[in-house]
Formats: sequence, structure tokens, C-alpha cells
Amino acid sequence: MKRPYQQLAGTVCSSGERSQIMQAVADALWRELSGTGVSWVGFYIHEGANEFVLGPRQPKPACSPIGLHGACGRAFTMRQPLVVRDVRDLGPNYIACDPRDRSEVVIPLLEPGGRCWGVLDLDSHEVGSFGEDDVAGLVEVLRAARLTV
Repeated sequence: MKRPYQQLAGTVCSSGERSQIMQAVADALWRELSGTGVSWVGFYIHEGANEFVLGPRQPKPACSPIGLHGACGRAFTMRQPLVVRDVRDLGPNYIACDPRDRSEVVIPLLEPGGRCWGVLDLDSHEVGSFGEDDVAGLVEVLRAARLTV
């Protein structure tokens, strides 16, 4: 499904504190994508341990903290976006915050020197909901918001 990332990238705010920008991005993504098969949008922040802490998200809380063994941790450690067509394929490494989730896309958040400080995670209750167009669009939104390089 074609999603309105380019339009979103033109409207996101890139000034203010990082937490405020992340909340604005989560709100905007949820507002625009909730009717396109997306069931959850959120940020996970790496705070130095081998885990993530839940950051701004929509529409509900999720697991926190979570380890680095799941999809978010894989995108974080590889510093590469990850599209998971069917979360059941991840086996025991999948961290199920909502048992209805069937697919996921995770974008690492990189500073100019290459340090990864967190990830943006989107979930769907549908298998195969995300693809490379979503990766490109989400990276464009995150770059416009100055949350990644």
C-alpha cells in the first residue's frame, strides 16, 4: 500500500528537544498511517545497557524495557533498516508486545558519526504490510526531523 511519507516529511518539525521531535513524528505517523494497516508506531531508545527503553509512541504503550535480541535489536546492531514480512519467521527471537502483530519495519536512528542511539518501529496486524517503499519513506521523514542521518 502506498503511504504518504513524502507529504509527511515536508511537515515534520526538526527543532526543539529530541523527545519533543520524536513525539511529534510518532503523532504524525500515527495520524497519517493508522488507516493503512499500521497498528503501532513507536521509538525505542538505547540507554547504554543491552536493552531499549520505550520512547514516544502511538496509540498505546508497549513492552519496556526490551532486549537487543529481537527485530529492533537486530536493526540497531546492524545499523540497517529491517523489514519483517512475517514475525513468526523470527521464532524465539521475536519480542511480542501485541500477539496480533504479524509484520514489522524497524529503522535505526543514526548520529552523524554513525553511532546508533535508537530505532523507529512500526507494526501491523497483517502479514507483508511493509516493504522497501516504507523504508525509504520512513528514512525520509526521520531525516527531515533530524532524528537520523
